[in-house]
Amino acid sequence: MEPWRTIREWIERDGGAALVTVAKAEGSTPRETGARMVIARDGTISGSVGGGPLEWGAIDIARVLIARGRGVEWKTVSLGPALDQCCGGRAEILHESFTHEDLTWIAPIAAAGDVEAVLRGERKGDEPYVRRVVSQTAPDEAVSAPTPNTLIERIGESRTPVLLFGGGHVGRALVKALMPLPFDIRWVDDRPEAFEGADIFNARTAVSALPESELSNASPGSFVLIMTHSHALDLALVTAALPDARFPYVGLIGSATKRALFERRLAEFGVAPDATARLVCPIGVPGITGKSPAVIAAAVAAELLIERERAKSGGTIKAELALG
Repeated sequence: MEPWRTIREWIERDGGAALVTVAKAEGSTPRETGARMVIARDGTISGSVGGGPLEWGAIDIARVLIARGRGVEWKTVSLGPALDQCCGGRAEILHESFTHEDLTWIAPIAAAGDVEAVLRGERKGDEPYVRRVVSQTAPDEAVSAPTPNTLIERIGESRTPVLLFGGGHVGRALVKALMPLPFDIRWVDDRPEAFEGADIFNARTAVSALPESELSNASPGSFVLIMTHSHALDLALVTAALPDARFPYVGLIGSATKRALFERRLAEFGVAPDATARLVCPIGVPGITGKSPAVIAAAVAAELLIERERAKSGGTIKAELALG
């Protein structure tokens, strides 16, 4: 679990590391409640709590704590003229430093993988909060009431499943673009050689003689992206995906001309007009006209993030960290 893998690695390497957390954000702030940044003894950072003077000050405090050993410091920051930041909000920042002494509880959390979880942390005196996992299933379920020396922390982020058909240049660029984003990618092609030399460490690949069969096993809520080497295969995939309510987004690479052609064929196949209307083609946020694979991938990644937010908008916004 990030950031705990990084903290473990840097403690093992340097003997200490620090974690900075936005414990509470009010008004306009650079980052949201729960944003985190890890600082190494040499000042190397991973993550961000918002940049600018707020972040620089947090790094300075963290390095002082690392030099001292294990420790905690709270700071309330107003993002106004005094800080030379004009956001206008207010943030409570938690700084903690850890040493080898903390590896006994950090290691199992770091080894748990990229999952959502709720951690409960408790501390004594000026020591950092010692966490333990209390839930790996429902991040919003009730956890025991906080006390002045207890925090309840949500880590990890749910990932939207993406079913990507096509191992060509754009498919490869898109997998790379989605790498740091909250998506779980299953990458499908019918050619065994399609994935040779590709960066696939953030995607699960599948060579399938019948790619359409992958749709039947897809998770509800999956985004479907179709960019294969064959228009006939594209059409088969679109025809199978559009009528399926499990897929809130079905995107097809191509021009407006390709869309018009596909709409005619879908009507011939008996696909309902309301299902056909769900087809996203061309794909990518409007206004980006470049046709290189990297540019298309950037535009599509942005569109998927927008669609992900849209899918989440009906839910309740939850705080990431509850403190007592």
